[in-house]
Amino acid sequence: MTECKSPKHWANDLTTILNVLGGDDRFPVKVKEFACDYSRQIFPDDPISLIKGDSLPGFEGGLFKAPIGEIGWGIIYNSDIASIGRINFTLAHEFGHYLLHRQDYPNGIECRIEDMEHWESDYRQIEQQANDFAASLLMPFDDFRCQISADDKPGLDDIGVCADRYGVSLIAATLRWLQYTKRRAILVKSIDGFIDWARSSEPAFKSGTYFKTTDRLPIEIPGVSLPILTNRLNGGRGMVEHGSGVWLNEPCVEYTIVSEHYDFSLSLLQLGDAPTWRRQEEEPEEDTFDQVTRQTPGSSWLA
Repeated sequence: MTECKSPKHWANDLTTILNVLGGDDRFPVKVKEFACDYSRQIFPDDPISLIKGDSLPGFEGGLFKAPIGEIGWGIIYNSDIASIGRINFTLAHEFGHYLLHRQDYPNGIECRIEDMEHWESDYRQIEQQANDFAASLLMPFDDFRCQISADDKPGLDDIGVCADRYGVSLIAATLRWLQYTKRRAILVKSIDGFIDWARSSEPAFKSGTYFKTTDRLPIEIPGVSLPILTNRLNGGRGMVEHGSGVWLNEPCVEYTIVSEHYDFSLSLLQLGDAPTWRRQEEEPEEDTFDQVTRQTPGSSWLA
């Protein structure tokens, strides 16, 4: 029987093992080798016996029961995905499904892009759990804080160094940093001049600084923002200081990277301390990213 552990409990236990193994190869986590080796040792009658990629349009990854006559499980992923970091997160996500959900879903779990918008509530929950496991396994907080402290004010290039360290996408690394930073910051993904989704750090969110895009017309990004003024970018990257009234009703520093593989831009908005005059009359509504994360199996983490 699979132990009834939370996603973070599983990830913490495995992180302890990886820390003991240590060495120069501690990061990034070699998910393929580790998932197979660990499952064979701990669940020898029900291991992960195959991890394989193939050209599978519209498909991210899945956990499948072995054919009749064979034992164990297989993880299949779309090898056409251009981002190695995205593939690595997908593998960790499916490893999470194996540890957490294989007994409740004996026929396996398949994550297709076209199915991502319409999950039943229990399915949304297991996808979020797999995301939590993958993020915690690949990017443990104790190590991430050693690279970028909670008080630091990094740009996207700084976080990109961590993305390379952990073998994940820049989006995944930035979202992980947003989970522990003490800074007020917002990550914005934009497509064709409009916000696709945005994620605020907890200090920013609690100060009422976030973009809400649900149940309203698309929000156009500022005309003087870097995804619009691409002539101000160098190699698809740039930084600019904005005054009040551009992105928000306060100054901010914008760090932008235009994706080489996908048709979107990322803007990290670094803000100052929360204005002392801001009233906290009511708790701000849940932001778009949190809603999207629950509704889709890792779409934001994997982008």
